[in-house]
Amino acid sequence: MNDWIIRLIEQSGYLGVGFLMFLETVFPPIPSEVIMSVAGLAAAKGNMHIGAVITAGTTGAMLGNLFWYLLARAIGVERFKPIIVRWGRFLTLDWAEIERAEKLFGDSGWAIVMFGRMLPTLRSLISIPAGLLHMRLSSFLLWSTIGTAGWTALIALAGWKLGKEFGDVEAYVGPLSTAVIVVIIAAYVWRLVAWKPKG
Repeated sequence: MNDWIIRLIEQSGYLGVGFLMFLETVFPPIPSEVIMSVAGLAAAKGNMHIGAVITAGTTGAMLGNLFWYLLARAIGVERFKPIIVRWGRFLTLDWAEIERAEKLFGDSGWAIVMFGRMLPTLRSLISIPAGLLHMRLSSFLLWSTIGTAGWTALIALAGWKLGKEFGDVEAYVGPLSTAVIVVIIAAYVWRLVAWKPKG
Protein backbone atom coordinates (compact mmCIF):
# COMPACT_ATOMS: atom_id res chain seq x y z
CA MET A 1 0.00 0.00 0.00
CA ASN A 2 2.75 2.45 0.88
CA ASP A 3 4.38 2.47 -2.60
CA TRP A 4 1.51 4.23 -4.36
CA ILE A 5 1.11 6.67 -1.46
CA ILE A 6 4.78 7.65 -1.79
CA ARG A 7 4.49 7.98 -5.58
CA LEU A 8 1.32 10.09 -5.42
CA ILE A 9 2.82 12.49 -2.89
CA GLU A 10 6.04 12.76 -4.92
CA GLN A 11 4.12 13.44 -8.15
CA SER A 12 1.22 15.58 -6.86
CA GLY A 13 2.71 17.35 -3.83
CA TYR A 14 0.24 19.17 -1.58
CA LEU A 15 -2.73 18.24 -3.78
CA GLY A 16 -1.78 14.59 -3.38
CA VAL A 17 -1.51 14.96 0.40
CA GLY A 18 -4.95 16.59 0.58
CA PHE A 19 -6.52 14.00 -1.71
CA LEU A 20 -5.05 11.08 0.25
CA MET A 21 -6.25 12.52 3.55
CA PHE A 22 -9.73 13.02 2.09
CA LEU A 23 -9.67 9.43 0.86
CA GLU A 24 -8.40 8.21 4.25
CA THR A 25 -11.28 9.92 6.03
CA VAL A 26 -13.88 8.46 3.66
CA PHE A 27 -12.21 5.02 3.60
CA PRO A 28 -10.50 4.55 7.01
CA PRO A 29 -8.33 1.48 6.17
CA ILE A 30 -5.98 3.88 4.35
CA PRO A 31 -3.99 5.05 7.39
CA SER A 32 -3.35 8.76 7.95
CA GLU A 33 -0.31 7.74 9.99
CA VAL A 34 1.37 6.60 6.78
CA ILE A 35 0.15 9.45 4.57
CA MET A 36 1.25 12.27 6.86
CA SER A 37 4.52 10.64 7.89
CA VAL A 38 5.44 10.21 4.21
CA ALA A 39 4.52 13.86 3.58
CA GLY A 40 6.60 14.90 6.59
CA LEU A 41 9.53 12.90 5.27
CA ALA A 42 9.18 14.62 1.89
CA ALA A 43 9.25 17.99 3.66
CA ALA A 44 12.41 16.95 5.50
CA LYS A 45 14.03 16.28 2.11
CA GLY A 46 13.17 19.82 1.04
CA ASN A 47 10.54 18.80 -1.54
CA MET A 48 7.70 20.50 0.39
CA HIS A 49 7.21 22.89 3.30
CA ILE A 50 6.11 21.27 6.56
CA GLY A 51 3.53 23.99 7.34
CA ALA A 52 1.91 23.61 3.92
CA VAL A 53 1.95 19.82 4.32
CA ILE A 54 0.00 20.11 7.59
CA THR A 55 -2.45 22.58 6.02
CA ALA A 56 -3.03 20.34 2.99
CA GLY A 57 -3.54 17.26 5.16
CA THR A 58 -5.92 19.05 7.51
CA THR A 59 -7.95 20.48 4.60
CA GLY A 60 -8.30 17.12 2.88
CA ALA A 61 -9.31 15.38 6.10
CA MET A 62 -11.85 18.08 6.92
CA LEU A 63 -13.50 17.70 3.51
CA GLY A 64 -13.89 13.99 4.29
CA ASN A 65 -15.16 14.77 7.79
CA LEU A 66 -17.74 17.15 6.35
CA PHE A 67 -18.84 14.54 3.79
CA TRP A 68 -19.66 11.99 6.52
CA TYR A 69 -21.27 14.61 8.77
CA LEU A 70 -23.63 15.88 6.04
CA LEU A 71 -24.48 12.35 4.88
CA ALA A 72 -25.24 11.18 8.43
CA ARG A 73 -27.26 14.33 9.15
CA ALA A 74 -29.33 13.80 5.99
CA ILE A 75 -30.05 10.19 7.02
CA GLY A 76 -30.96 11.08 10.61
CA VAL A 77 -30.70 8.87 13.65
CA GLU A 78 -34.21 7.38 13.33
CA ARG A 79 -33.57 6.10 9.81
CA PHE A 80 -30.39 4.55 11.11
CA LYS A 81 -32.28 2.48 13.71
CA PRO A 82 -33.22 -0.47 11.44
CA ILE A 83 -29.55 -0.80 10.42
CA ILE A 84 -28.47 -0.88 14.07
CA VAL A 85 -31.15 -3.42 14.95
CA ARG A 86 -30.29 -5.71 12.03
CA TRP A 87 -26.51 -5.29 11.80
CA GLY A 88 -25.64 -4.21 15.33
CA ARG A 89 -23.57 -7.31 15.93
CA PHE A 90 -21.18 -6.48 13.10
CA LEU A 91 -21.18 -2.78 13.92
CA THR A 92 -20.59 -3.70 17.60
CA LEU A 93 -23.34 -1.25 18.45
CA ASP A 94 -26.89 -1.44 19.80
CA TRP A 95 -29.70 1.10 20.06
CA ALA A 96 -29.18 1.63 23.79
CA GLU A 97 -25.66 2.83 23.03
CA ILE A 98 -27.04 5.25 20.44
CA GLU A 99 -29.40 6.72 23.03
CA ARG A 100 -26.56 7.10 25.53
CA ALA A 101 -24.42 8.72 22.83
CA GLU A 102 -27.22 11.19 22.06
CA LYS A 103 -27.27 12.36 25.66
CA LEU A 104 -23.48 12.46 25.81
CA PHE A 105 -23.27 14.55 22.63
CA GLY A 106 -25.78 16.98 24.07
CA ASP A 107 -23.55 17.53 27.11
CA SER A 108 -20.01 17.18 25.74
CA GLY A 109 -20.20 16.93 21.94
CA TRP A 110 -17.40 19.44 21.38
CA ALA A 111 -14.92 17.45 23.49
CA ILE A 112 -15.93 14.11 21.93
CA VAL A 113 -15.36 15.47 18.43
CA MET A 114 -12.11 17.29 19.21
CA PHE A 115 -10.42 14.45 21.11
CA GLY A 116 -11.98 11.79 18.89
CA ARG A 117 -10.11 13.34 15.95
CA MET A 118 -6.85 12.42 17.68
CA LEU A 119 -7.61 8.71 18.12
CA PRO A 120 -6.80 6.19 15.37
CA THR A 121 -9.86 4.69 13.60
CA LEU A 122 -12.30 6.72 15.73
CA ARG A 123 -11.02 9.92 14.16
CA SER A 124 -12.44 8.87 10.79
CA LEU A 125 -15.78 7.74 12.19
CA ILE A 126 -16.70 10.41 14.74
CA SER A 127 -18.40 12.53 12.05
CA ILE A 128 -21.17 9.95 11.74
CA PRO A 129 -22.62 10.22 15.27
CA ALA A 130 -22.06 13.99 15.16
CA GLY A 131 -24.20 14.19 12.01
CA LEU A 132 -26.79 11.63 13.10
CA LEU A 133 -27.27 13.41 16.42
CA HIS A 134 -27.48 16.83 14.71
CA MET A 135 -24.50 18.51 16.33
CA ARG A 136 -24.44 22.17 15.29
CA LEU A 137 -22.45 22.54 12.06
CA SER A 138 -20.39 25.51 13.28
CA SER A 139 -19.35 23.62 16.44
CA PHE A 140 -18.60 20.50 14.41
CA LEU A 141 -16.36 22.41 12.01
CA LEU A 142 -14.54 24.32 14.76
CA TRP A 143 -13.72 21.38 17.05
CA SER A 144 -13.12 18.96 14.17
CA THR A 145 -10.61 21.34 12.63
CA ILE A 146 -8.76 21.81 15.92
CA GLY A 147 -8.55 18.07 16.57
CA THR A 148 -7.73 17.19 12.96
CA ALA A 149 -5.01 19.83 12.74
CA GLY A 150 -3.47 18.57 15.99
CA TRP A 151 -3.37 14.95 14.82
CA THR A 152 -2.15 15.84 11.33
CA ALA A 153 0.61 18.08 12.69
CA LEU A 154 1.74 15.43 15.17
CA ILE A 155 2.16 12.73 12.51
CA ALA A 156 3.65 15.07 9.89
CA LEU A 157 6.19 16.44 12.37
CA ALA A 158 7.11 12.92 13.44
CA GLY A 159 7.83 12.07 9.79
CA TRP A 160 9.71 15.34 9.33
CA LYS A 161 11.86 14.61 12.39
CA LEU A 162 12.52 11.07 11.18
CA GLY A 163 13.51 12.38 7.77
CA LYS A 164 15.97 14.80 9.33
CA GLU A 165 17.72 11.95 11.12
CA PHE A 166 17.44 9.08 8.63
CA GLY A 167 17.79 9.06 4.87
CA ASP A 168 15.91 5.91 3.86
CA VAL A 169 12.23 6.79 3.94
CA GLU A 170 10.82 3.56 2.56
CA ALA A 171 12.53 1.44 5.22
CA TYR A 172 10.27 2.99 7.87
CA VAL A 173 7.04 3.55 5.94
CA GLY A 174 6.42 -0.11 5.03
CA PRO A 175 6.50 -1.53 8.58
CA LEU A 176 4.47 1.45 9.87
CA SER A 177 1.75 0.88 7.27
CA THR A 178 1.52 -2.83 8.11
CA ALA A 179 1.48 -2.19 11.86
CA VAL A 180 -1.36 0.34 11.65
CA ILE A 181 -3.54 -1.97 9.55
CA VAL A 182 -2.89 -4.93 11.88
CA VAL A 183 -3.84 -2.85 14.94
CA ILE A 184 -7.07 -1.63 13.29
CA ILE A 185 -8.13 -5.16 12.33
CA ALA A 186 -7.18 -6.60 15.74
CA ALA A 187 -9.16 -3.87 17.55
CA TYR A 188 -12.26 -4.58 15.48
CA VAL A 189 -12.00 -8.36 15.92
CA TRP A 190 -11.54 -7.98 19.67
CA ARG A 191 -14.60 -5.72 19.93
CA LEU A 192 -16.61 -8.07 17.73
CA VAL A 193 -15.79 -11.08 19.93
CA ALA A 194 -16.27 -9.20 23.21
CA TRP A 195 -19.37 -7.24 22.23
CA LYS A 196 -22.73 -8.01 23.82
CA PRO A 197 -25.92 -5.96 23.39
CA LYS A 198 -26.62 -3.99 26.54
CA GLY A 199 -30.32 -3.75 25.93
